[in-house]
Amino acid sequence: MICHFLIRRIGLPAIAYLLVGSLVCAAETTKGLSDISLVDVDYHIQGEYVGSAPLGGYCQPVGLQVVARGAGEFDALLYRGGLPGNGYNGSPTLKLTGTWAGNRVVLGGEDLVIDLQTGYAGVVKNTAGQRLSYLQPIKRVSATQGACPPPHAIVLFDGTHTDRWNKATVTPDGLLEIGCETKETYQNFTLHAEFRTPYMPHARGQNRGNSGFYLQKRYEVQVLDSFGLQPQFNDCGSLYRFKAPDLNMSFPPLRWQTYDINFCAPRFSSDGQKLCKARITVRHNGVVIHNQLELENKTGGGSVEGPNPLPILLQNHGNPVQFRNIWLIDHDRPVLTWRQR
Repeated sequence: MICHFLIRRIGLPAIAYLLVGSLVCAAETTKGLSDISLVDVDYHIQGEYVGSAPLGGYCQPVGLQVVARGAGEFDALLYRGGLPGNGYNGSPTLKLTGTWAGNRVVLGGEDLVIDLQTGYAGVVKNTAGQRLSYLQPIKRVSATQGACPPPHAIVLFDGTHTDRWNKATVTPDGLLEIGCETKETYQNFTLHAEFRTPYMPHARGQNRGNSGFYLQKRYEVQVLDSFGLQPQFNDCGSLYRFKAPDLNMSFPPLRWQTYDINFCAPRFSSDGQKLCKARITVRHNGVVIHNQLELENKTGGGSVEGPNPLPILLQNHGNPVQFRNIWLIDHDRPVLTWRQR
């Protein structure tokens, strides 16, 4: 479960956001924004909300995820029980759509209408306009965000140097960019990494915040802005072209997210025959989305399987995804006791 919540109300008046948002053209948000000071007014409505709503004849806890789709259009999913990873009971979601109406966004779906205004609680109404309940904006933080590497871990990137990477580029504020790979190779390991997808409201599908962790340059754990979508093949958390995540644990773009990955490499005989498949467990934002999953082969465009270990690659798909706090525990290296150090 995610154990840290930060509830943030946005204090500037909606009219100020409209003025700032008007300066950001669709072309800029299509390319992908990594600077939150440049986002449009839609970004501040996008996000997660919790509260209650009358569903199935009685009022029950719900979670809402609102996705900016560009040009003032929004999609949303209403979850029974709470947000994914925090109460959602797995029952069918309710889809809503909406747009700006003056200084608020009005979402509608089936018999519910939800009014959202930047900096205020959302108002849940029926189609006659009667107020039924409220939803609070919420900002979730992964339970493993900022996790410190244990003493025996290999620190791959901490914002200060790129000695363990080939082709690495670092932003002025100390974030690692796409398109680099580790100098060393690893077979069996636990990897912690934090990533942030850009704001790209006009983009869709594989063009929206795309990158990936290529383990051994063979097995890709997909990175994508899949916030507010039903779990789908090839979306964020997927083993690319192999298996969708059990739950979509994506946070909104420009929010830091975590992967905690346990990887066991396949084993081969001396004559190159595969004896044991690769196996992987993935936690996305602290929640298990693949549990001891066996990988039949390499995924997508990964390198051909083989007994030789290969580097970890941060895929360059042309979108400005950024990374920080990357460390690894190599299970093939003996851990020295304090007497051996």
